[in-house]
Amino acid sequence: MPHSTLPGPDDTLRVQLPNGLVVLARANFASPSVVVHGYLPHTGAVHDPPGREGLAEFTASMLLRGTRRRSHQAIFEALESMAANLGFAGHSHSTGFRGRSLAEDLPALLDLLAEALRAPTFPADEVEKRRDQVLTGLAIRSQDPNARAADAALAALYDGHPYGRTLAQVERGVRGLTRDDLVAFHARHYTPQGLVLVIVGAVEPEQAVDLARTALGDWQGPPPPEEPPLPPAQPPSDEVQRRVPLPGKSQSDIVLATVGPSRLAADYLPAALANSVLGRFGMMGRIGEVVREQAGLAYYAYSTLAGGPGPGPWEVIAGVAPENVPRALDLIRRELLRFIEHGVTPQELADVQSQAIGSLPLDLATNAGVAAALVHVERYGLGLDYYRTYEERIRAVTVAQVQAAIRHYWQPGQWAIGIAGPPSPAEEPSS
Repeated sequence: MPHSTLPGPDDTLRVQLPNGLVVLARANFASPSVVVHGYLPHTGAVHDPPGREGLAEFTASMLLRGTRRRSHQAIFEALESMAANLGFAGHSHSTGFRGRSLAEDLPALLDLLAEALRAPTFPADEVEKRRDQVLTGLAIRSQDPNARAADAALAALYDGHPYGRTLAQVERGVRGLTRDDLVAFHARHYTPQGLVLVIVGAVEPEQAVDLARTALGDWQGPPPPEEPPLPPAQPPSDEVQRRVPLPGKSQSDIVLATVGPSRLAADYLPAALANSVLGRFGMMGRIGEVVREQAGLAYYAYSTLAGGPGPGPWEVIAGVAPENVPRALDLIRRELLRFIEHGVTPQELADVQSQAIGSLPLDLATNAGVAAALVHVERYGLGLDYYRTYEERIRAVTVAQVQAAIRHYWQPGQWAIGIAGPPSPAEEPSS
């Protein structure tokens, strides 16, 4: 992909405003639209007090449900009148936001974004409506085999760690939240310092920065709280398996997990390429080939690597018929042992390197893709030249580095397994 089509320091303007807000802007006049994307650090779930699990995500979900200037309905009508969208989502370490509008409506979109960030009112009736929606969503997830298998595996893997909080903990926390909790969390955690705002589309970068300055430049707030120190995250010394019986289901899900790298780890790229070989490439890599294609045991079988700010999970996931759980799990274990012992071949590495490089044009083909990429490089301090040097970074990864990453994060038998689906005869309640 030509360098001129990739975002870089020569065509991406980065400005830090006096209040600590960082704006990145890149022009693209191929369409009349503009994308707004960004995040606020220090507002994620790791800041939830004990017994108030779900507070950070609940707060994020309330930002557009009423401000000092507008009601929830007025905000909805304003977005609808512009054919625009704007949304917030709470994550483990931050609150993210995304929006889109015509370039001519960018000032109005940024005005709405500023209102939501700076002056939400958390109307009591909207709090209760949102609580009902969140609890309904949790109830649905509690009957989803994939969600429950992941819930069980991560609770076992991250015992005593914020990453191991369960759906049940979040449900209890959400039931107990008050409006005062939301107001206090917003007042303490929402501040412009460290906020990242990316604007990509049919607007000149200097104009985009000026519009961001107008909307958010005078926002002042307290210094953000420190990120709480995360306890050590280590895989178990032996295999831990937790089963979740879900009567009435016709499918079982398996999630086998170990502790993986953060995106900041030096061996993240070797681990990411290893994950592509294990369960992403082609028809879901080696796991998909062995469990789904050859044995015909799975509806799907793949692996995923979180790679966020902290040591997120590296998971193997499969959906199977209940009677196939033991055999599918045995095949997954065998393939992981082979993966650990022998690593990847030079051809496998070359294949996934080419895939990673070849997929970059598709990832950056839209304003939303470019905006997400710029958020990524800012969040992890990768530098504005990251995508200009991406191919050489990927090509520089060696088989030895991939093997070292595999053996660093995967130890034979030291993983957590969650299985959710129809109960076995032994798990059936007695009459």
